Amino acid sequence: MRNKKKIFVIAGEVSGDVLGANIMHAMPDTEFIGVGGQNMVAAGLKSIFPMADLAVMGIIEVLAHARTLKKRINQTVHAIIDSKPDIVLTIDSPGFARAVIAGLKKDKFGQKLISAGLKFHHVVAPQVWAWRPGRAKKYAAAFDKLYAFFDFEVPYFTKYGLETVAVGHPIADNIMGKYSQKRLARGDKIVALMPGSRVTEVKKLLPILRDFVEKVPAGYKFIMPTVETTDAIVRNAVRDWNVPIDIIPSTYRYDLYEKTYIAIAASGTVSAELAMMHVPAIIVYRMNWLTTLIGRVLIHVKWVSLVNILLGKTVYPELLGTAANAKNILNQFYNIANNADVRRKMINELKGADKLWRPDDASVGERIAKEIRK
Repeated sequence: MRNKKKIFVIAGEVSGDVLGANIMHAMPDTEFIGVGGQNMVAAGLKSIFPMADLAVMGIIEVLAHARTLKKRINQTVHAIIDSKPDIVLTIDSPGFARAVIAGLKKDKFGQKLISAGLKFHHVVAPQVWAWRPGRAKKYAAAFDKLYAFFDFEVPYFTKYGLETVAVGHPIADNIMGKYSQKRLARGDKIVALMPGSRVTEVKKLLPILRDFVEKVPAGYKFIMPTVETTDAIVRNAVRDWNVPIDIIPSTYRYDLYEKTYIAIAASGTVSAELAMMHVPAIIVYRMNWLTTLIGRVLIHVKWVSLVNILLGKTVYPELLGTAANAKNILNQFYNIANNADVRRKMINELKGADKLWRPDDASVGERIAKEIRK
């Protein structure tokens, strides 16, 4: 009988990779196998395939990568069977996670593992509060334990018998108490350009950002952080821009935020980071037209930015779908840059959300590690 716990961990995108590494650091007595990116690899994980293969978002985009995803699902199922872990810990990417679990339940060797006590834990509650609340029942059937970020998410899943624990937002661990959260009043007026971490979204937003920056009057400096999966694409694209763009690694983004005057950011995790650091921002997103159309029918929340949702009002202006164009971005940009009252009000409202992000001084990774050990 082995005493050392073995966990098969799966992260599908950059934010999950960061959180996965934090969980690994909080469990040094545990053996980890699975799928992750550079942060989890640095923490000691040998990823069975590149995490970038799972970094796909949008209904049409997923269909376009269906063959690769199917291959990775089968590969993951076999790796779990071969490694015989105690727990399968999936971080975000709930569709992939459920497909892997379904594959295990169909495989006779996978069935034996489950009968022997294999448990499925999932980090990041699917946003059933945004669309199709009934999906919570499906996740309750798939997972044994769920780690949600916010208290308001818990009842959606416990209603169906899924043990759910609110652990706070992991981004707060990297920001709150570590950065000044003060906007610089003098010096270069830096505009942070944040086109996202997925290849598909970056390719759609880069032409829009180019059109925007080439219309902004002189006096602003543009800086764009990139992640490993998009760095080459971004660098190749901005070479032809008529405005100089400084490219920095995403690992330095918090230092950039402290100096940022206004950010133009893709919808997603980055908007929460900017909100926690009280950075004035405009949220943009452009997807495949059919994905956008389907989203309008299925999604029933007024906003996509988490800070807007938590506060129940528009703090960050959002430009989505065809509204995400240079003209609209420029209008919102001028409204913030040229109106001190608008800028001040936005920053004060962001400060008002501070108490919603973090329940105590423990990190999210530590809270999850403690729950896993129970």
